[in-house]
Amino acid sequence: MKPLYRKLPAKLESSFSARHDIMPNFGNVWHYHEELELHYTIRGEGVRFIGDNISTFEAGEIILVGEKLSHAWRCKDEYYQNNPEYNIEAIVLQFLPDCFGKPLLQLPESYLIPKLFEKAKSGLIVKGETKRTVAQLMHNCVQEEGLGKIISLLQIIKILAESDECESIVKTQTTFHQSNEADNIRLNNIFNYTHAHYKENITLEEVANIANLSVTSFCRYFKTMTRKTYYDFLVEIRISHACRLLVENKLPTEVICFECGFNNVSNFYRHFKKVMGLTPLEYKKRYLSRN
Repeated sequence: MKPLYRKLPAKLESSFSARHDIMPNFGNVWHYHEELELHYTIRGEGVRFIGDNISTFEAGEIILVGEKLSHAWRCKDEYYQNNPEYNIEAIVLQFLPDCFGKPLLQLPESYLIPKLFEKAKSGLIVKGETKRTVAQLMHNCVQEEGLGKIISLLQIIKILAESDECESIVKTQTTFHQSNEADNIRLNNIFNYTHAHYKENITLEEVANIANLSVTSFCRYFKTMTRKTYYDFLVEIRISHACRLLVENKLPTEVICFECGFNNVSNFYRHFKKVMGLTPLEYKKRYLSRN
C-alpha cells in the first residue's frame, strides 16, 4: 500500500527535529518521509503499522523507523472521542541520515552508523537496558539546546548502533518514493474506513465504493498496492485488536472473538494461529509472563 509522502518542516536553526508531544491521539494518516524517526510512546495504546507489519503498541515502546519506511500509530477508539482522560504523550526525534554531514558517516570510527541506518529500513524495536538508556537520552535531547542537543542524538545513535537489543519489525523491506496524490487519498480513506468498521461485516462492495472502484478493479488495485488481499489486511487488523484485548485480560477469549469482528470462535482461532504463530491462550500467557 502506498502511504502518504510527508515533507517534514525544517527549522533553519536546527539540523534535526526533537519534540515532546502531548495530544489527543497520533492521527490517522499512514505516511513516510526521508528522515529516520525515533518514536518513544510515553502514554497511549492501540495498533501500529510499520511497513508490512501490523502490531499493537503500548506505553514505554521505542521504535526506530528508517528512511522512507511507511508507518502510522492508530490509537484505541477512546482517543478519538474528545475525552480529556485520554491523551497520548510521546517524544519523537526525526533526522536525515546525513544531518551531521556526509563526512561523519565516512569516518572509519563511524562504520556502525550506516549499518544501523540500513537495519532501520526494516524498523527496529528497542528492548531491555538499551530502551531505558535511550528513553532518558531522548528526554535530555528535547530539553537541550545547541551542541548539547547534537551530543544527545549522537549518544543515542552510538548506543543503538552498538546494541544487540534492537529487533527487526518488518519481514520485507518496503520503502516508497513520492506517489500519486489520488492514490494517497484513496488508500488512506480505505485505511480509515477499515479502522472505523473492523468489528462489522465489511463487504468488498462497501470498501470498493469507498475507493470509487468496481469490486474487481478494487481487488486488483489493492493487491497491486499492498501485495496482500483486502481480506488478509482486514484479518490482520482484527487480530491486532484481539492481541490488545487479550493482554488487557478483562474479557474471555470467546467474547474477544466477536468483539474484533470474527463471526465464530473456530475461525478466530485459525486466523490467530496463522497470523501470530500462537494460539490466543499461548499468546496471552507469553505476554503476561513478561510483565
